[in-house]
Amino acid sequence: MFLSELYRYPVKSGQAQRLQASPVDHLGLLGDRRWMVVEADNGRFLTQRAWPRLGQLQASDDQTGRLLLQAPGLAPLHVAVPPAEEGLRGVTIWRDTLRVPDAGDEAAAWLSQLLGKDVRLVHCPEQRARYLPSGYGLNSDRAAFPDGFPFLLIGQGSLDELNRRIGRPMEMLRFRPNLVVQGAEPFAEDGWKRIRIGGLEFRVLKPSVRCIFTTLDPATGERSADREPLTTLKTFREREGDILFGQNLALEGSGEIEVGMAVEVLD
Repeated sequence: MFLSELYRYPVKSGQAQRLQASPVDHLGLLGDRRWMVVEADNGRFLTQRAWPRLGQLQASDDQTGRLLLQAPGLAPLHVAVPPAEEGLRGVTIWRDTLRVPDAGDEAAAWLSQLLGKDVRLVHCPEQRARYLPSGYGLNSDRAAFPDGFPFLLIGQGSLDELNRRIGRPMEMLRFRPNLVVQGAEPFAEDGWKRIRIGGLEFRVLKPSVRCIFTTLDPATGERSADREPLTTLKTFREREGDILFGQNLALEGSGEIEVGMAVEVLD
């Protein structure tokens, strides 16, 4: 088995970046979901579930350490990382509330124009990261702005089996993984507890619960008329009302991860 694909999502619900290699630590891949778009009036987070135009948002690091935002019809915008203790804004992501630095009026105006809604852009410095959901991981485990966990892993064999059942190909990016593993049997990752990728050890914490987000085409933002892949997943991957696909992970330590690294099941 080996790591076949590596993705990060600089802005939550924005487009994916495919990587060849990346530093990793307890918050995930460097720069993964460290930024988030929130409603200006109440700080509640926005995602493609309700705002599919977020799928047009391309974000990357420029050569000076700033965030580069790009989208069709808008001039590119460079956004400086705000100081960790200044301009704090209260935000809500699912059941978590936290105070994080606001990225400023220029970024807010740019994103508000993209979405047609009054929004703000916020950043999550390491010292303000959230703890993982209660009952999962260790007390030291934290996350920035993913739905709940630092890493999401999916086996390529699992997607291949799902596509076989659907009868047409579904893109891996519908499921927004960080790590894709080639060479395992379909859904083998369901039975893993600890794995090693290269020299790094990961703990497998819980299955990933899937939602309507997976029915959005990652290239166009259009929703599947037949609600695939959820319709088929529901027939064989539903457990106690939750539709499961992929596994959430946490990392022991820090280091570098690269496509092609061997994957070994430790437990």
